[in-house]
Amino acid sequence: MHSPLRLPKLSRWLPVLAIALLAGCTIAKPRTDDPLEKFNRGAYKFNDAVDQAVIRPVALGYRKVTNPPVRRSFSDFFTNIRMPVTVANDVLQARPKQALQSTGRFLVNLTLGIGGFFDPASQLGLPIEDNDFGITLARWGAPEGDFLMLPFFGPNTARDVWRLPVDSYFFDPLSLYANNHHYNGLQYLPQAMYLVTLRSRAIDAESFLQSAYDPYVFIRDAYRQQRLYKIYDGNPPVEIIQRMQGLDEQNFDPEELLDQQHQWENKHPDKTGKQQ
Repeated sequence: MHSPLRLPKLSRWLPVLAIALLAGCTIAKPRTDDPLEKFNRGAYKFNDAVDQAVIRPVALGYRKVTNPPVRRSFSDFFTNIRMPVTVANDVLQARPKQALQSTGRFLVNLTLGIGGFFDPASQLGLPIEDNDFGITLARWGAPEGDFLMLPFFGPNTARDVWRLPVDSYFFDPLSLYANNHHYNGLQYLPQAMYLVTLRSRAIDAESFLQSAYDPYVFIRDAYRQQRLYKIYDGNPPVEIIQRMQGLDEQNFDPEELLDQQHQWENKHPDKTGKQQ
């Protein structure tokens, strides 16, 4: 007897569909508090120790054995291979134009760009977009929740943390490849290489972090502002920016913030390039 026809496994998609149906339509106001600061600072200290001991040395070694064109090619490859994450979330956000543009960019670079190691799509005027499930939740009205500094994963929020399992399980080709192949651990090599590429790019921006009088606060606020700009396609409302920066608070004193920064710089001239 013939085996009965099997329907596609829709169970994987049910959580995503449920969220799409139940979500609202207004972006929640950004949070500016940090109720979990004690835990977050501990996680930040742990992540920094791991980075200094393992991740940063590997990234520096990667930069020593490669030149800028090679690093750019690997960066372009990983940006392109993860484009399905952006396309899928564009669809979930009911943004067909952006989904078509990102799909076109993915296909052009995959073919004309020789697997994505080159970026002819940019020369053809196809814009690059970075989207994920955290932004999807934000655009459907999910509240931001507390800021979270997670061990190994870095800055997040209670809303953004859902992008880790959802995007990885449903949309990210690197994660899907690792989950469906078994080569004695070698299946995770593309993901590891992707992380090294990201850390290598961040080395050029380390001076900004080193010059901050409170690196944890710098990373927390920079992360929040970066996510805010992504949620609003790079154009957040002025009142939202003011709220994020604390300009709408009655007791806000920019001179006090500048004074704190100047005091820290005077105590740490070696990290700011200043001489006492």
